[in-house]
Amino acid sequence: MVNKLNKNFYNTVLCQAFSPCGNYLAVGDIYGVVSIFHLSRVVQADNESIITKEQLLPKYQIEVKKDYQINSLLTAKSHLLIGSVGTIYAYVWKNIRSSKNVTAAWSIDIPNKKDTFERTEVNCMLHSEKTDFIYAACDKNIYIYDLESRIAVKVLENHTDYLHSLYINGNDLISGGEDGIVNIWDLRLHKVSNKIEPYKDEKLARTEPHLGKWIGAVGGNEDYILCGGGPRLSLWHYRFLSNFTIFPIEDTGIHVAEIYQDRILAGGRSKFFYQMSFSAEVISEIPTTAVTTYSAAHQDEPFKVLTLAGSSGKIDVCNFMYKNQQLSLY
Repeated sequence: MVNKLNKNFYNTVLCQAFSPCGNYLAVGDIYGVVSIFHLSRVVQADNESIITKEQLLPKYQIEVKKDYQINSLLTAKSHLLIGSVGTIYAYVWKNIRSSKNVTAAWSIDIPNKKDTFERTEVNCMLHSEKTDFIYAACDKNIYIYDLESRIAVKVLENHTDYLHSLYINGNDLISGGEDGIVNIWDLRLHKVSNKIEPYKDEKLARTEPHLGKWIGAVGGNEDYILCGGGPRLSLWHYRFLSNFTIFPIEDTGIHVAEIYQDRILAGGRSKFFYQMSFSAEVISEIPTTAVTTYSAAHQDEPFKVLTLAGSSGKIDVCNFMYKNQQLSLY
């Protein structure tokens, strides 16, 4: 019999999002529950205060759809968007904070996969403040919706398998997933303008063990594209699409990769979450509670914090250099 304690112990957190005010953290798990933590009470507690176990537990929990995993979370304006299986749900943050009338304000149904009744997983979501569009990475397609009207704007079709990660850079959208291709989309034309295939580079391939060609995470800035997954984490010149840096970190699969200020943040199937320079110098190695890190969330205001979550019911709260506290689902 699988009881609640076993569920919590063997739980996995796939995604995180901060509230608009930055004081609360939402995390989504594989059982269809979004847990809300009052993060500011933990991070901003003074040195003389004793943080109780209750403060490290969720303030409130939302059962979105029982046993349908929460694949992605996104704060867009005043709403918390929840990407589940087949549907994007929107909850009002004001109601979540007050724990009153916490029901979905609206939802968007994602089309089923072609020639099948199988529902589509919403694996990643981004919001463009410039256009007010929501980009949802699902099966092999990227669905674009107008946030205000919730009307479908466009479907981007080019990948051949599940998508895991998106990154927006001006008029470009970068996508990566199971087919091993990092596509660079021109959002003005809604077409792929260029692509990278890291698995074809022998220097990036892993032989022991062989992890395949999948891309678990993409990131970037004006000058570089960052990507990793089965192939090793690598940095590419945006303009020339040539490999600039290969990061020789100890991992067996990358699920988090981001350029943050002048540093690289990365994690996955590894004992550590890494912070590195563009030239692969390791700045910090933060030991992680989860065997595999699936999500890293960070903010600078109203306080600076980094939270790490993955194959555990525990969420590590860090200051970018080391772990300070640990939130818990149970």
